[in-house]
Amino acid sequence: MELDMSIYAMLDNQQAGHIRHIHNLVAQKDGEWNHMGGEEPNQEYFTAYRYQIATMAYSIAVAHLHRQPALRSVYKPLFRRIIHKMLLNDVWTYWFLTSHGGKLTDPERTELRRPWADPVIHENIMYSGHLLLMTSLYGMLFDDNEFEKPGSIVFNWKPLFWGMGPETFSYDNRSLQKAILSEMERNNWVGVCCEPNMVFIVCNQFPIIAMRLNDARDGTNKVDGVLEKYTAAWAKSSMVQSDGMFVDWFYLKQNAMFPPEGIPNGQFPARDLAFTAWAGAYMHSWNSNLVESLYETQVRGYVSKTDGHYRIRPTNDGKKYPPSPVPYNAPLYGIICQWLSELGKIEQLKDVLDYADTHLQPTWEHGGLFYPRKDEQDPDSAEITCMEPFSGNAGIAYSRLNVPNGQKLIWEQPWTKEVLETRPWIDGVTLNDGVDFLRGIWDDEKKALILTMRTWDEGQTILKPRGRNLRPGNWAVYIDQKLLRTSIVDEDGILEIKVVVTSKPVDVVFVQVE
Repeated sequence: MELDMSIYAMLDNQQAGHIRHIHNLVAQKDGEWNHMGGEEPNQEYFTAYRYQIATMAYSIAVAHLHRQPALRSVYKPLFRRIIHKMLLNDVWTYWFLTSHGGKLTDPERTELRRPWADPVIHENIMYSGHLLLMTSLYGMLFDDNEFEKPGSIVFNWKPLFWGMGPETFSYDNRSLQKAILSEMERNNWVGVCCEPNMVFIVCNQFPIIAMRLNDARDGTNKVDGVLEKYTAAWAKSSMVQSDGMFVDWFYLKQNAMFPPEGIPNGQFPARDLAFTAWAGAYMHSWNSNLVESLYETQVRGYVSKTDGHYRIRPTNDGKKYPPSPVPYNAPLYGIICQWLSELGKIEQLKDVLDYADTHLQPTWEHGGLFYPRKDEQDPDSAEITCMEPFSGNAGIAYSRLNVPNGQKLIWEQPWTKEVLETRPWIDGVTLNDGVDFLRGIWDDEKKALILTMRTWDEGQTILKPRGRNLRPGNWAVYIDQKLLRTSIVDEDGILEIKVVVTSKPVDVVFVQVE
């Protein structure tokens, strides 16, 4: 076979390990959350299940779209299982308590609000925005309208021993988008609140990306109008503060930013890079000029060199600050890694990932790679010594699986129905087969469909991968460069073979011949 396999990038052990770990997590029985529990017990903080699950979905999306576009049968059931987890009551029922509001979210509040259980009808963009993007990605990546059908997104609220009986809240992707747009309009387009009265820039990026993907599927252009109003609303006060950082959040009722400008250094808890880097990693999709122009100012002190290697810092100046009212570690590591990966900061990302692999307890379990929780941050260390489940399960994984400009490329070149209807892909194999997939590519120039795989556990198995969407005509199948057989593919476009897979990577190539 005259095909140089070395020109086709292959996932490395760590990238394959992250995908396997995500598979392992979402394959757990409903109600089991092994390795996903954080310090904060009520799903109110960064380490909540929703943020981990959403970032797992984005990790799988960038891996599929940018690295292994031919592996539809591998990634679709995995992505569907991730969405299933996002819809579990364990993930969204925190909202009933949060909807009461409180003094931290509204300093002027003197009594609690009447709560409600529907997690997406008002506010709570920290859940609904992620759910919208996850289901929009599902439609775009797999040309599947499951979540575009009425009643396809259902929340069943049914506590056992209190309340007036079960309630059901039914949506689909487009009605969810409509609810989010209604909230944006209600807030004069500055964004949708997460917690009551608090608009976070970062959490509004995810639904904006989703709207772009929905436009691509629907042949519409709603997102440009949304962005016009959104940027105009923020232009009145500026989302970028005098120190070059994005506003952490906006108090809607008070028309006030946090942190406030002009407060002497040391009177507030230390400001970290979390909100700014997280916003930048996804805002880069549609506003890359702004995000890139701010990078050098924002990163200064937070990612800096020691002994020739870049390191992530808890603060940008190493000084002591008053304690934060939130007594939990922010997931700085995973957030900053996502930001560095999107902006193509290859040297910086390599160094900080090498540090994680040396100092943050990389752990392999059932073929999956993760960084286990460690709550203690050394107060005297200028480096990160703690690890939380957002970074350890999802954030670092995303940074390894993403490519430079990954979100920007999704925004500019989403897959279309026409592409997916005609491009060849691999069927008949999944992660449940006990196999890691290292390549999954269609080379249109060479008319070659390429699959590389291996077992993760030193075992051996027999698989029957099928090439689909193959053009009618003569095809040859090679295994490890040796001809297996030639076949004539008819109008159904399907060719199936049998292959033995061991712990040594095996290459399978379907090639159309003259």
